[in-house]
Amino acid sequence: MNASTSIPLPHRVGGRRQFLRTSVLGSAALGFPGIVRGQGLNGKLNIAVIGCGGRGAGNLADVAAGGDRIVALCDVNSQHLATAAARYPEAKKFADFRELYASLKDYDAVVVSTAEHTHALATLPALKAGKHVYCEKPLTHNVWEARMIREAAVKAKVATQMGTQIHADGNYRRVVELIRSGVIGDVSEVHVWVSRAWGLQLPEDAAKYGDIVAVQDRPKETQTPPAHFNWDLFLGPAAERPFNQVYFPGPKWYRWWDFGSGTMSDLGSHWNDLPFWALDLDAPLTIDAAGPPPHPELAPASMSATYEYGPRGKRPGLRLTWHQGTSKPEIWKEKKIPQWGDGCLFIGSNGMLLADYGKLVLLPEEKFKGFNAPEKSIPDSIGHHAEWLHACRTGQPTTCHFDYSGALTEANHLGNVAYRLGKKIIWDAKSLQVTNAPEAAALIKRSYRKGWELPV
Repeated sequence: MNASTSIPLPHRVGGRRQFLRTSVLGSAALGFPGIVRGQGLNGKLNIAVIGCGGRGAGNLADVAAGGDRIVALCDVNSQHLATAAARYPEAKKFADFRELYASLKDYDAVVVSTAEHTHALATLPALKAGKHVYCEKPLTHNVWEARMIREAAVKAKVATQMGTQIHADGNYRRVVELIRSGVIGDVSEVHVWVSRAWGLQLPEDAAKYGDIVAVQDRPKETQTPPAHFNWDLFLGPAAERPFNQVYFPGPKWYRWWDFGSGTMSDLGSHWNDLPFWALDLDAPLTIDAAGPPPHPELAPASMSATYEYGPRGKRPGLRLTWHQGTSKPEIWKEKKIPQWGDGCLFIGSNGMLLADYGKLVLLPEEKFKGFNAPEKSIPDSIGHHAEWLHACRTGQPTTCHFDYSGALTEANHLGNVAYRLGKKIIWDAKSLQVTNAPEAAALIKRSYRKGWELPV
């Protein structure tokens, strides 16, 4: 069986929150054409882009490809800003997105591609002003911010999309169809594993994985930031600290708890998206994590987190375990399944399904030999960014809107909360509380540097 295999769904198609349903936010009509405000099929959007380098440069190119107007550019790195401005000379230029938001009437839509710790701050003002928003993954830096963004998006009734580009690929859609069709029966267990080992590693793993953070604690040395880089604006809501090159370039910052959440919420946005979509997941009941002793400053390279979910309609409860770095499922270690470096394994009452970004296989293969897949029933995507732009114009839903992706983000962050607390936690989604660990409150919602509070 390969990535082209498909099967029809016996019930609803596409993102589960595209339909009228009751969530932790209360009853909300989401995803019907006309519920989300559009701009008209032929109208060009005026788009502001916050974060123009790295992933932001890719997002900028993709949203501009349809011919819409890029009217504002913002970046704390003046080199990135200058490169983008050379391509879009008519656009206004900003270093501070708070200043960009002083003229919100000029924009129809906003693209946010900043570092993770400023995602919510750059996203929420746009939602409150009724602007369409595309935000890179993970949607926010913590659980509380994710809930604030979800609530604001429901109220705003605008087109939203989190940057989980793999969600638009055909392979994920085929997996969702197969799982929902019941071909492997009731799914009671899921394992997700990624080989990325970025973060604070144990010394014995460093040689094997070759990517170790050289420092063990926050540097105290004061270094002069590059002239083109505004360190104070980058810090944003994070506590003040001297600039140091250990935070840069590229993904170094995301390993530090004050700026990111490590591999768990970053790659979890892609990989946990698949079981979330296929199995209609939302808030877990409990989360238990394992790994090396938690570090106060740095996210781990290797860890695991196990989520327990209750029944959902006719679906039974299930256990989902996330593995990163050196952590792998026992069934993988015992070589009872193909030794893929990264994967998502669904274990059902009638077989198993193993998938990655681009392929899938039903297991045991001999049992499903000759399996004939009917026509696919989830339409192919017109493109991840194109879906969002289409939603902006028409009011039709995206499949990674902020209510769906916000719930996914909350769950991913809870894996880190359990890991950092070093204990199994019981989660009350409605009250946003870990009921058996009041000390978790500081990890659910962070403190903000003066002048950078989230404007709820």
